[in-house]
Amino acid sequence: MPDGRLQGTFIMITGASSGIGAALAEEAARRGATAGLVARRRAELEAVAARCAGRARVLVGDMSRREEVRRMVRDAVRDFGHIDVWVNNVGRGITRPPSALTDEDLDLMMLLNVKTALYGMQEVLPHFRERGAGHIINVSSLLGRVPMAVMRSAYTGSKHFLNALTANFRQEVQESYPDIQVSLVSPGVVRTEFGNNALHGGPDSRDLPNSQSAEEVALVIADLITSRRADVYTRRGVRDAIVGYYQAVGEDP
Repeated sequence: MPDGRLQGTFIMITGASSGIGAALAEEAARRGATAGLVARRRAELEAVAARCAGRARVLVGDMSRREEVRRMVRDAVRDFGHIDVWVNNVGRGITRPPSALTDEDLDLMMLLNVKTALYGMQEVLPHFRERGAGHIINVSSLLGRVPMAVMRSAYTGSKHFLNALTANFRQEVQESYPDIQVSLVSPGVVRTEFGNNALHGGPDSRDLPNSQSAEEVALVIADLITSRRADVYTRRGVRDAIVGYYQAVGEDP
């Protein structure tokens, strides 16, 4: 039974066909929200929607194409009346050390991990401005705070970019629209297909230590929709770990 905490809320979730996005859709539905599920794979989206007890709608589209993002915003507003929350959850990893990176590697990481979020933020913003309120949530990574995984170098760089873009976007928008929030979520290792789907191969994220489930991350994001905090981690003790990392390399955090 839904607990009602998000009753009447309409949430657009990108990258919703699996992993964190799918888990968030199910958690949002349990809390009474309706979710627009965005990804390229219709069959997978329909399977997620079937687990949401009638509280999800499928919107097939490619977040790496600005014109498709614009269409999804338009279609969602037409069909559901308004959007309350937009979750940018598209992303992909890479397994390659920085000395071996190619132009194509960097271009793909920027497209999937930064531009998809930028398109979502920019295209939903006019709707939020018209309403005078709204909430954008960008799913980043702990690697966006600490560059501690050499094999994920380009992914880490793209998440640092996303973090800065999120903070600056929030500052710009809230100068005129203080009720439009732009939040950042930073998970660590999550037990999904992320590692297997990384450019140039694994390792499998489900085999790495100190991982958490997609459902655990979804709980944090669902709570964030209510709290509207600017910046959250998905595990306790992460702030201390970040400080420890920078102290170990001889820098101030």
